Amino acid sequence: MEKLTTNGLIWWQMKALTKNTTRVYIIIFLASLTSIQTYSQSFQPIGTINPNSYIPAQKEIAEGLDGMVTTQHFLATRVGKDILDEGGNSYDAAIAISFTLAVVLPRAGNIGGGGFMVMHDSETNKEYTIDYREKAPALSHKDMYLNKDGTFNSEQLSTFGNLSSGVPGTVAGLWEVHSRFGSLPWERLLSDAIFYAENGFPITPYLADMLIKYKDKLSSFSSTKNIFQTHYPDFKNKTLIQKDLGKTLRIISKKGRDGFYKGSVAAKIDSYMKENGGLITKKDLKSYMPVWRSPIKSSYRGVEIITMGPPSSGGIHIVQMLNILELHDLGKYKHNSSKYINLLTETMKYAYADRSKYLGDPDFYEVPIAKIIDKDYARKINSRIKVGQSTPSSEIKPGEVFDNESIETTHFSVVDKVGNIISSTYTLNSTFGSGVVVEGTGILMNNEMDDFSAAPGIPNQFGLLGAKANEIQPFKRPLSSMTPTIVMKDDELFFTTGSPGGSKIISAVLQSILNIVDFDMDLEETNNAIRIHHQWQPDRLQIETSLSENTKNDLLHLNYNIKIIEPATCLQTIMYKDNRYYGYGDYRRPDAFASGDIK
Repeated sequence: MEKLTTNGLIWWQMKALTKNTTRVYIIIFLASLTSIQTYSQSFQPIGTINPNSYIPAQKEIAEGLDGMVTTQHFLATRVGKDILDEGGNSYDAAIAISFTLAVVLPRAGNIGGGGFMVMHDSETNKEYTIDYREKAPALSHKDMYLNKDGTFNSEQLSTFGNLSSGVPGTVAGLWEVHSRFGSLPWERLLSDAIFYAENGFPITPYLADMLIKYKDKLSSFSSTKNIFQTHYPDFKNKTLIQKDLGKTLRIISKKGRDGFYKGSVAAKIDSYMKENGGLITKKDLKSYMPVWRSPIKSSYRGVEIITMGPPSSGGIHIVQMLNILELHDLGKYKHNSSKYINLLTETMKYAYADRSKYLGDPDFYEVPIAKIIDKDYARKINSRIKVGQSTPSSEIKPGEVFDNESIETTHFSVVDKVGNIISSTYTLNSTFGSGVVVEGTGILMNNEMDDFSAAPGIPNQFGLLGAKANEIQPFKRPLSSMTPTIVMKDDELFFTTGSPGGSKIISAVLQSILNIVDFDMDLEETNNAIRIHHQWQPDRLQIETSLSENTKNDLLHLNYNIKIIEPATCLQTIMYKDNRYYGYGDYRRPDAFASGDIK
């Protein structure tokens, strides 16, 4: 084992013989493993933290000539870089990253969840999007979380335990992408994830704190506790090993999609669900299919926005808000001044109001996409927005001017030397999903059923309201806030963007676009800028970290209900400028890291 010191961090280089004798590099942040903070136990949906308590992996903007990888964990970034070094393309790297994150980022990376991927293919010069969101099991029904009198059951059935899980889509989605665009062998793309599962990886200070903070959730099921709480309460200098997950990944490596959705793994999921009150069956797993969908495209100040359509609500509402804001000269406002925050807040209210009523799975509900992203509709909304004034959320109704969600998620971006671009977001929903590991598989399951509307007017764990468009139905996909996005300029990449953060994903992605396009920020500046959020209901303006006294007083004068929050989002962004790629891992998730050191 060889020790190196670089940029104040201690790197350990470990040779590991994987299937193709790839060298695996394990980075241990010994410098910041000197103390572990203790948190009160909580089942809050997103593992928010004060990032100033950690040494971030990303010290400066990464640069590269032949590609870029940015993820929420430095080991996953290393895996993606190695795939590109071996001649793999962005699709190969994205698949390898996804499986690796399922191991090293258990709070969000997954094979027991689902997500979206937005792609630009250099060979065809076209954009593609794939929906591998979870689906409601066949035995689900719209009243499954309600009491007999129609009131919402308060026992956390939709957020915790076996009844909260939808049919996972991640493995099927990645298999589909590989079948269409992959170049390296499928087995190679899982080899690093298998290595880290079987041999373990160092628990970083941030992961340690998440394991402590969610001790109760991770201790409620023995199959989960035996993996994630064996070192409690002292995770310092400890390794997280997931032998059962390694076995499952080996089966998937050998048998592909069928290794998850058929055979012994599917049988274990089916049996565990039957014995423990879950709904997912072998038939549900066998019948699951991802969907290739048309991307949402629009223009904004000379750039092209390419993003995810329903059942993502993010893409539609990003375009809707950009259409409104394009009617304003944002350059005349100081960034994050009271007037700028006022304008963004009022714009967000209208978009999130529409989200509550009109968004759902397009296979079950006719989503009025064209109307919502119509620029004339934006003008009608804009006529009701006055800078210097605020409108109470109670006076804004969904679609009233029509003519007639971390979610604890993880996002990553990849670009290869020929220009294939990936912007991908996938999730278990809240931190560590349902808290359930299926016995004998190592698979941590999602709690995505909470993203449906349990009943009209009842908010989910992120405070988001929904309506009939997003009610529970068998085989239906729940609405999501995930917003993987690619921005093009003059027919080439300008930047990619995306984030975790539940309902705050949409507002974070919006502000990343505005920061770069309107305020000409570089990646470090746009990542470090304070973010705001308003989601219509509850009528509350949320602002990260801090606010100047003058700005706070100005906003209070406009009758805003202000709440200062810890960061809940984390942008993973790649920019192309002057024939170079730039990448940055957002400090809000301190293990995030970007690398452009592509050979």
